[in-house]
Amino acid sequence: MAEFGTPGGSPGEKTRGRTTIADGVVATIAGIAIRETEGVHSVGRGASKAMGAVAGRVGGSSGGGRGVKVEVGEKQTAVDVDIEVEYGIPIHELADKVRTHVTDAVETMTGLEVVEININVFDVHIPGDDDDEDEDSGRASARVQ
Repeated sequence: MAEFGTPGGSPGEKTRGRTTIADGVVATIAGIAIRETEGVHSVGRGASKAMGAVAGRVGGSSGGGRGVKVEVGEKQTAVDVDIEVEYGIPIHELADKVRTHVTDAVETMTGLEVVEININVFDVHIPGDDDDEDEDSGRASARVQ
């Protein structure tokens, strides 16, 4: 959690208050920046991916930080993320774009320096795979009637 004081208006005044930024805030900002990057199919895997999908359908749930882990210090932050990429997208170029988007968003919104972004590409999404799974489950239930 980052904490820093706000400089005061008069020369003898040290601070006008303290600002605290929770780790979850940084994770949400990073998660949104990652999801907005073209070529990223999904963020997180397993339970965090499923929870993010459900949270995205429920009104009022941000869910932006699902699948994103952050470590926040006083002035710096580091980000770890698991992503699934779209087939055909050059992964090394996508990783550079993700790093740029996350750095810009986090540094602009929080004032923290992003020192590291570790990206774990755990899968490649192939268009049409989701449709095949739905068709298979439909056939299975039709045989069981």
